[in-house]
Amino acid sequence: MGHYMFRASYTVVGLKGVLKEGASSRAAMIKELTEKAGGRFEAIYWAFGDDDVIVIAELPDNTTAAAFATAVSASGAVTAATTVLITADEMDAAAKINIGYRAPGA
Repeated sequence: MGHYMFRASYTVVGLKGVLKEGASSRAAMIKELTEKAGGRFEAIYWAFGDDDVIVIAELPDNTTAAAFATAVSASGAVTAATTVLITADEMDAAAKINIGYRAPGA
């Protein structure tokens, strides 16, 4: 399973819904969706700035993560961006793979 960070910003409609239902209800709904998708909910944070909400979740694969993000964005209440997260072990393994990249002008 992979780890994903979903960064979301509410539209006016979405923000009105959060104010009506409460942030805790949205966190519970996201946890439920994550588990229904075969994943594990790790954390949710509300934030100041460009992102209103940040969710960290473990999901079975990229396809499931895409389905999750697409369904949320298609609601019209949220715009979302997804970042695939990797572990230190995965980064160490990636560092050992020589892909033959040459920087411009090198």
